[in-house]
Amino acid sequence: MPAVNANLEGEDYARASREWLLANLPDQWRLDAVDRVPPTLEESKAFEAKLAAAGLAGMTWPVAYGGHGRSMREHMLANREIGRLPVPESVNSIGKELAGPIIMAVASEEQKQRWLPNILNMSEIWCQGFSEPEAGSDLAGLRTRAVRDGKDWRITGQKIWTSGGWRAQRCLLLARTGSLEDRHKGLAMFAIKLDQPGVTVRTIKQITGVPEFCEVFYDNALVEEQDVLGGEKDGWPAAVKVLEVERATNRMYRAWRIENELRHLVRACMGDARLRDIVQESHFAQRLAAIQVDVDVLKAYVESVVEDLANGESIGGRGSLMKLHWSEAHQRLAALALELLDKAAQPPSPEIAAALRRFRAIYLYSRAATIYAGTSQIQMGIIADRILRLPRGA
Repeated sequence: MPAVNANLEGEDYARASREWLLANLPDQWRLDAVDRVPPTLEESKAFEAKLAAAGLAGMTWPVAYGGHGRSMREHMLANREIGRLPVPESVNSIGKELAGPIIMAVASEEQKQRWLPNILNMSEIWCQGFSEPEAGSDLAGLRTRAVRDGKDWRITGQKIWTSGGWRAQRCLLLARTGSLEDRHKGLAMFAIKLDQPGVTVRTIKQITGVPEFCEVFYDNALVEEQDVLGGEKDGWPAAVKVLEVERATNRMYRAWRIENELRHLVRACMGDARLRDIVQESHFAQRLAAIQVDVDVLKAYVESVVEDLANGESIGGRGSLMKLHWSEAHQRLAALALELLDKAAQPPSPEIAAALRRFRAIYLYSRAATIYAGTSQIQMGIIADRILRLPRGA
């Protein structure tokens, strides 16, 4: 199917996006498919490159950098359609949704031309190197050091919980150029190559059984002068921008994806003789309705943030409000899904088995949702400080 018509706007663009997805998403890749066969890394890369070429990734990026020059509202509409369908997760979401926006915000023109098109055409996958074993969500406590080597830099230290590090070619890395006492004032940001001497990537097997997270060790690893993002002490402002993007606009389709999961759950239950009656009991009916309310609230968050961004306004700490809400809402849905599906008739039908496979994975993975991208405690602190303006304790 050809690319989405570049002249379409608004709901016409959304409708064409959905038609493209329906025509190009292989049935066996669908997250709700009874006979699901997950795509390989190479298949995922090819599909995502095709997605970008069709106009459904890099929507707001300038055409000069491989994007499509669309509005933030149209970016939301395309993400809405991606979320409504059970599309597999991106293998380069950090490149497209975190690294890309920060490159456009702080990188030089030469860096933009060099990196951005490669992110969209999937020739370069990125990961994010922020968290460390001794710092956790406290980025001002980072210990990984960057030391001058002529015009270049040498990196020594360790990063952890680096999602997708095993498949990435570059890492958006935050490292300390000053003393530990400098806290956030002594940090710089780098786009470090991972395929080089002095870099060791080790996968961490998660509770899901999937080795998605990684720990990355840097032993005098090289960062060339041309791969430094901003100035020597600009890392903290850049990191704040990254986190605002991550918490507010990263995977904007989440509200509609959670709704897709909710509908899958209800559909599976209604097809089972035992569950059909159970889901209509007031106890479970109310809890399912509460999940739909969670979804509607999240949609409202997304739509209001997009409207403000489209009008050139800052969203500040509101990204933390969204992150706190969706991470906890997703955990509530996953827990309810397993509670219901475990009551299904035995042996389970193929539809129930497919739902169990999907929601068991969601349940296990969602345990991390209130930790990564800043713990719930960190989000509540930001909300108290930047939104509610509460006084700090003694």
